[in-house]
Amino acid sequence: MSATTSTLSGPIPPGSVIGIMGGGQLGRMTALAAAQLGYRCHIFTPERDSPAAQVAAAATVAAYDDEAALDAFAGAVDVITFEFENVPGASVRRLAERAIVRPSWTCLATSQDRLAEKDFVNGLGISTAPYRSVDGLPALEAAIAALGRPAILKTARLGYDGKGQYRIGADTDLAAAWAAMDGGRAVLEGFVDFEREVSSIVARGPDGNVAAFDIVENRHVNGILDTTIAPAPLSAALVAEAVRVALAIAEGLDLVGLLAVEMFVTREGSLLVNEIAPRPHNSGHWTMDACITSQFEQFVRAVCGLPLGSPARHSDARMQNLIGDAVQDWPCLLADPTARLHLYGKAEARPGRKMGHVTWLKPRSA
Repeated sequence: MSATTSTLSGPIPPGSVIGIMGGGQLGRMTALAAAQLGYRCHIFTPERDSPAAQVAAAATVAAYDDEAALDAFAGAVDVITFEFENVPGASVRRLAERAIVRPSWTCLATSQDRLAEKDFVNGLGISTAPYRSVDGLPALEAAIAALGRPAILKTARLGYDGKGQYRIGADTDLAAAWAAMDGGRAVLEGFVDFEREVSSIVARGPDGNVAAFDIVENRHVNGILDTTIAPAPLSAALVAEAVRVALAIAEGLDLVGLLAVEMFVTREGSLLVNEIAPRPHNSGHWTMDACITSQFEQFVRAVCGLPLGSPARHSDARMQNLIGDAVQDWPCLLADPTARLHLYGKAEARPGRKMGHVTWLKPRSA
């Protein structure tokens, strides 16, 4: 870390090095946005030829718990962030003892554990789906008795894109459901009869200033985000409430960076928080083409202590993920003058793997 930034209380200036834990597409798009603002990025990932490393100035390829590699990484960068939650909390805490880490390792720890996350959100007076902690088959049976069927059993940690989830229906064998959790801690979520799923992405700087992107609707297929529609077709009151909820969570976490909050809109017209993510989010990819400031540039601005950019939407948008073999449509998408194609540099298309995304724009609605 340079002498000028190791004790810096003001903005981390362009020309500095941003360390990113994780080598996926979110890190890739963050590194590209950082380069536009004059920063270099150093990626830490166990993966060789990762999407993020392909566009970064430097990369450390090492296990996330390699203490010597972590210490060297901390000494080579000016600020550290992360692009996904499945980084060991102990590793990020070690980095925070040696460098500036934004968001904090405590934000990461809260978002890594579904039970801690839900307890935290409820502690702010914000509603979630009903849930119970489950640590064995007897606890699962008691939770089902309390919440009823259908319900969703989820691992407490390391689940994303539908992984680590087991739907419990009227005829589901509970012993089989618990066996699918591999003996770890889990959370049972009660059934929510929702009208649609939406998300709010907000930024918060070190000075406490905040900015919020428009609320969007998200449509999932097989547990993976398929399509995002901006803006979501919600009343002005619900939009305001969704932004309020996201900002309250960001404030409660004392977050410096970016926060995505996924929510259910119930048929009664209320909001329930589903999950939070303190980093760029798949449902914010549309901002790259439809907003004055993209979520990735905003993330860099917040982490580096720069003034936040305008999140204003200049166009309506529909973003679709290219999952697995859908990426083979790239020639047609490039030939479509209305499509904005973003590919992630992944060599192998596998079922369920996000290979890129495409955004279609149209004139802004009211």
